[in-house]
Amino acid sequence: MDTLLSFTEENYLKSIYHLSRGGTAEVSTNALADDMQNKPATVSDMIKRLSKKSLISYTKYKGVNVTVAGKKIALQVIRKHRLWEVFLVEKLNFNWDEVHEIAEQLEHIKSPLLVERLDAFLEHPTVDPHGDPIPDSMGNFNIGPKVLLSEMIEEEAGVITGVDDSDPKFLQYLDKVNIRLGTKFKVKEKIEFDSSMHIVIENQDPLFLSEKIANSLTITKLK
Repeated sequence: MDTLLSFTEENYLKSIYHLSRGGTAEVSTNALADDMQNKPATVSDMIKRLSKKSLISYTKYKGVNVTVAGKKIALQVIRKHRLWEVFLVEKLNFNWDEVHEIAEQLEHIKSPLLVERLDAFLEHPTVDPHGDPIPDSMGNFNIGPKVLLSEMIEEEAGVITGVDDSDPKFLQYLDKVNIRLGTKFKVKEKIEFDSSMHIVIENQDPLFLSEKIANSLTITKLK
C-alpha cells in the first residue's frame, strides 16, 4: 500500500499519527492544517483522498484518526526517519541539530530491504539521537512513562534521556551548555515564581534553565 502513496500523503499520515497521540484521539482539521502549514481546504481534500484509501477515518464534528493500515504506514515512515537520523549522527558525524530536515527527505525511500539492512548496519538501535523510540519492522516499540525535568523537585538527581523539541536553535543551545543525552544532573533549586530551575552538572557551574526548557527535556530519575 505505501508504495502507492506520495510523499505528501505519507507526511499527512505521520502528522495525524503524532497529533492523535499514536491513534488514541481524533484530530481536528484546524490542528492538522496548523501542523502541515496548509489551508483547511487543502487539508479537507487530503482527508477525502486518504479516506478513500481506507488509511484514515473521519467523524463529523470530531475529526480524523489513522486506521490500522494508516497507522502501520505512519510507523514505517517514522521508523525510517529515526534510523536515518542515527546513521547521519553516528556514521556521517552530523550534529543532532542538523539531521531532522535531511531525514525528512530520506524517510520516503520505499525499499524495505534498504531499511532492514540499514537497521542491521546500525546494530538495531532502539532510540534516535533525540531519545525518541525507533519502531521495529512490525511497528512495535518500547516506551516507558515520560518524566519531564520540570516535574522534578530540589535535591533529586537524574539523567537526560530525550528532548521534546527538535528545533535546531534549541538543540544548539543545549550543546552550548553541555546538555546531551546521557548527561547526569542534580536539581539545586526550583524557583516557585516562574518555575525556572537551577541544576548542577558534574564539573560545571550551576546552570539556570527556564520553564520552557525544563518542559522540553525528558529524564530518568536516579536514586
